[in-house]
Amino acid sequence: MKKLWISLIILLTVTLLYATSYAKEVEYKWDMANEYAETSVHAEADKMFIKTLEELSEGRIKIAYHPGASLGYKSKDQWDAVGDGAIPLANTIMGPLRGIDPIFLLSSLPFVTSTVEQSRIMLEKVARPYYDKILRDNNQIFLYASPWPPSGLWSKNPVKSIADIKKLKVRTYDPNGTITFKAAGSAPIQLSWADVVPQLSTGGINSVLTSAEGGCNVNYWDFLTDFTEINYCSPLDMAHMNANIFNDLPKDLQEAVLKAADVANNFAWKNVQARVAKNYKEMADHNIAINTDISSELSNHLSKSAQVAVDEWLKKMGPEGHKILNQFKAAMNK
Repeated sequence: MKKLWISLIILLTVTLLYATSYAKEVEYKWDMANEYAETSVHAEADKMFIKTLEELSEGRIKIAYHPGASLGYKSKDQWDAVGDGAIPLANTIMGPLRGIDPIFLLSSLPFVTSTVEQSRIMLEKVARPYYDKILRDNNQIFLYASPWPPSGLWSKNPVKSIADIKKLKVRTYDPNGTITFKAAGSAPIQLSWADVVPQLSTGGINSVLTSAEGGCNVNYWDFLTDFTEINYCSPLDMAHMNANIFNDLPKDLQEAVLKAADVANNFAWKNVQARVAKNYKEMADHNIAINTDISSELSNHLSKSAQVAVDEWLKKMGPEGHKILNQFKAAMNK
C-alpha cells in the first residue's frame, strides 16, 4: 500500500509539472508574417528573434513564422494587418508604406544611403524617432530593423551605358525607383515581391531593381543573365508589432520581447555584411555576369535622374525632410 501511495504521488507530481510546463508553452501563441523568402537575410533575423524570445520567455511565447507571403499578405497589407491585430507581428519593407507617411521612403532614397553602414547611421542617428512616432500613432511598435544589401540591377543583358538603361522594363519596389528610372529613360513598373517572378516568366519585365540577395533568394538566374552593382541604396525592412498585444503582456514578457528584438537587430546588421560575398559566389556559380565598375557617364546619369525622386520626397516631407537630410550629413561627418 505504501509503495502504491508513493507511486501515485510521483505520478501526480510528474503530471503537475508537465501541465505547468505545457501551460507555459501555450500561454501566448502568435503568427509573424514576411513577404520575403525563408532563405532571405530578413527571415534569418526573424528566426533569431523568435528563437531568442522563446528562450527569454521560458517557452511562454511561441511564434509561428510565415515567410513567402504564405498568410496571403503582401508587404503593403501587413501594416493594416498588424495595426488591426489580424496578425501580431510582421517584417515589412518600408517603401510600400509611403501612403501611410512619406518618411517610409527615406531608407530607399536613391544614392543617399548607398551602403549598409550609411543606412544604419541614418536609422540610429536620425530616423528612428520619426518611425517610432508614426508606429505609435498607428497602434504599433518598432521592434528591429532588417537591412537589405545595396540594390543593383538584375537584367537580361549587360547594363553598361545610358542606351542600355533606356532598354530596361524594370521592376521597382517603391515610387523612388519608379521616378528615378522613368527620369533615366527606362520603362519602370512598381511590383510587390510576390509578383516579380510571374512578370519575368511572361516577359512583362526584363530587369529588376533589387539586391544580389533578393535575386539569389528566388533564383533570378532562371530568367536573367547580368547583375550591375550601382549601389542604388540600402533600404530597410522593419519588424513591427501590434501595440495592444504588447501592452497587454506582463512586464517581464514585455522586457523579453524588447531584449529579443535588440538581439535580432544586432544580428541583422552583422549578418547582412557577410551576405554579399556569399551571394556573388552563388551568382557566379550560376553564370551570372557581375558588373562592379560602371562608367562615370552612367553613374552621373543615374545620379541626376535620382535627384528627381529626392526632390519629390522633399516636397512631400516639407521642412522636416531637409532637416532629416541635414542631420544625416552631420552624422556622417562626425
